[in-house]
Amino acid sequence: MSVKRTLMMVGLGIVGVIALISVFTSWYTVDESEQAVVITFGRADDTITNPGLHFKLPWPVQSVEILSKETFSLQFGYKQNKSGELEAYDAETKMITGDENIVLTDLVVQWKITEPNKFLFNSQDPERILHSATSSAIRSIIGSSSIDAALTEGKADIEANTRQLLVSLIEKYDIGISVLGVKLQDVELPNKDVRAAFTAVTDAREMKNTKINEAEKYENQRISEAEGERDAIMSKAKGTKTARIEQAQGDVAVFNKMYEQYKGNQQITRERLIIETLENVLPKAQIYIMNDDGSTMKYLPLQPLQPQQAQTEKKEGSGN
Repeated sequence: MSVKRTLMMVGLGIVGVIALISVFTSWYTVDESEQAVVITFGRADDTITNPGLHFKLPWPVQSVEILSKETFSLQFGYKQNKSGELEAYDAETKMITGDENIVLTDLVVQWKITEPNKFLFNSQDPERILHSATSSAIRSIIGSSSIDAALTEGKADIEANTRQLLVSLIEKYDIGISVLGVKLQDVELPNKDVRAAFTAVTDAREMKNTKINEAEKYENQRISEAEGERDAIMSKAKGTKTARIEQAQGDVAVFNKMYEQYKGNQQITRERLIIETLENVLPKAQIYIMNDDGSTMKYLPLQPLQPQQAQTEKKEGSGN
């Protein structure tokens, strides 16, 4: 009787344990920042992304793996210890550039899990694979870049090319993650003296560019001033040209009018021209018109008659 009771108690205990296991392993919760993979007898089923309470078959029939949907950061070349200080790994970041110089390159890779099934079962350690792929990609890009590009203006191109190469490697490995971005942290020379020499070279190059920019600015200023002076001279020349043309046209009109009068009475016009020319050449001289008929010399004083003729014309005008 005691043996049966013992067996019954053991059986009830086993049933109770199974019942408890069934109760506590038949449901799970997924947070908004998480995703779950239900595994049935070691085979991954669909990925659960909806947050909330979910039910499944009890263990060991089904189990659940909860993974994060957030973005992770892979620190390459340095790590942050528990006290918050950064620890550098120069052996990991020491690389040779395309022009055979040594640089230390630190970077951060942003990535996230996009296919949980592959992340869980296509590789034993996907983060280690990502780390190795990152090392391969950055070394390949640095190895085809010059020291100047790596330390100065070529960092953006190095980041873009490294990301492109890393994405292609991760897609080939098919480990269920996606690379979102690559950001260079530090690219520097391994020796202080070398760094100082390179800094001096960089400063000299910047000074050279500054002087070139200043020279180009001065050149543009002088060109602008010369062009302004040229335009002013051309404008003045055009004005003088126009004035000369108009004056010449006026002289031609006067000549044509005089020529018409000349054709009508050539003798009088000729004498008039001679008298006007003499008046212009000798403005203060008294001019007399003389006629020699062979016996007596007669002359006509021209200047005294001109004021008298003017007064006569003035009186006649006032009388009218």
